[in-house]
Amino acid sequence: MEILRPDECRALGTLIEKAMTVPGQYPLSLNSLVTGINQKSNREPVVEIDEDRALRAIDGLRAKNLARDVTFTGSRVEKYRHTAGESLEARAPELAILAELLLRGPQTVGELRGRASRMHPFDSLEAVEGVLAGLAARPTPLVREHPPLPGSRANRWSQLLCPGLHPIAEGAPGGSVVPAAISGGAASGAPARHDPELVDRMASLESRVADLERMLAELRASLGSA
Repeated sequence: MEILRPDECRALGTLIEKAMTVPGQYPLSLNSLVTGINQKSNREPVVEIDEDRALRAIDGLRAKNLARDVTFTGSRVEKYRHTAGESLEARAPELAILAELLLRGPQTVGELRGRASRMHPFDSLEAVEGVLAGLAARPTPLVREHPPLPGSRANRWSQLLCPGLHPIAEGAPGGSVVPAAISGGAASGAPARHDPELVDRMASLESRVADLERMLAELRASLGSA
């Protein structure tokens, strides 16, 4: 699985979200995609990208077989749709959870149920837990579980398509993540430099750690059954 860049994650999450919430307006034109990426609701952090960045994100998703162009007869406006369902072999409930994690970062099962239900109905917390368990149990996991924050008893889950997108702030009081590099800002209000190379290196390292943890768990399981 290729690690996505931050802009690619936001574009992919937006395409999945709009396909499920406003199917009549999907696939998306470039203008609609930029508007969706930059919207203020259901986003963490809120970002502002231009059409050039959105096009580069789409180009990256196309290269990773996660998006493609759509041309309609009689229309001169090129539109875009995601192909995550096919490429990731993911069903609608799994896509809804992944999109929510891409758009808002690590969340508890309860938060995911409340927020992802706008894309796909989840009847219970157990239904969300089942989806997460399936995504985590894949040969190449797509999600990862994290311990609760201080003062909380609920574990959180994050996506692994771009592990460094929302860096985990394990000890941050009252918060779940530190500001993502995609935002180009800092929590204190001081400007922060956008460093895509650093984000990619962090994402690669976290992905390798996740793979090592999975291999260690498999080794322990095999030793335990021996």
